Amino acid sequence: MVTGGAGYIGAHVVHALLAAGSQVVVVDDLSTGKAERLPAEVPLARVDVCDPAAFAAVVARYRPVGVIHLAARKDVAESIRLPLRYYRDNLDGLRSVLEAVVTHGVEHVLFSSSAAVYGTPLQAGPVPETAQTRPENAYGRTKLVGEWLLRDTAAGANLRWAALRYFNVAGAAAPELRDTGLTNLVPRLLDAARQGSAAILHGGDYPTRDGSAIRDYVHVRDVADAHVHAAFALVDGSLTADVLNVGRGVGVSVLEMITAVGHRYGPLPYFVGPRRAGDPAEVVAQVDEISTRLGWTARFGLDDIVRSAAGDCSLAAV
Repeated sequence: MVTGGAGYIGAHVVHALLAAGSQVVVVDDLSTGKAERLPAEVPLARVDVCDPAAFAAVVARYRPVGVIHLAARKDVAESIRLPLRYYRDNLDGLRSVLEAVVTHGVEHVLFSSSAAVYGTPLQAGPVPETAQTRPENAYGRTKLVGEWLLRDTAAGANLRWAALRYFNVAGAAAPELRDTGLTNLVPRLLDAARQGSAAILHGGDYPTRDGSAIRDYVHVRDVADAHVHAAFALVDGSLTADVLNVGRGVGVSVLEMITAVGHRYGPLPYFVGPRRAGDPAEVVAQVDEISTRLGWTARFGLDDIVRSAAGDCSLAAV
């Protein structure tokens, strides 16, 4: 069962699970998800995970082997403006899922977490899973508390779990699965390029190599593949209570991403605005643990990410 499975990342996870031979049911209230992202054969329960009775009824009906929980709000800036909405939707939703999981004896939960739990790392270089967690916005705090909630619930139940801390997810496996929102950097830059308008660089005075913020951009197909590896490892018992980074281990600055988009559309003009509250200067994944534990490594690079996000999804099959 995949909650939020009609969303941008969730739909990629669903397609990857199907390609790996799994049966999948999706739970999504379609507030931001799109039913057309899903294959016709995949059952879709249009349910808000914050409704405990409705979600429990879906779990009782389908009796899944495990739940992959992606349903959540994820806009950092919005979380600063509307923290109560994030605490309600992200944490009440997870609590509802865990209550149903425990009640109906589901034994495996894979949780969508985030690199936002790290905040600004205290030490330079790639961030390991053992780094101190210092989230700087309400979104990151809800993800960290979600990990605690999952860990504490699992300790009192027969529950195997893992949390995947995504870094910056971008790209697409097919045009119809693209990220159509304008929350994330790559879709925003592509939209500016198509419109012939200038991009906004939020902060040009960070202590980084070019003054712009640095992030670890990972292709959504790689992220979906990481979910398949982790879900199967939970079922076979090689994961039981684990937190894993999901990234490429390569930092790309905002200015470098603007240049990469410009390679497709021509030079992209930009202007420098103020920093956004809650934005760390640099966060890049250390990915040794997931490689060792799951045999997973990101396969796609920056050019693949930009091309596929722009609609050219002619990459090797998953």
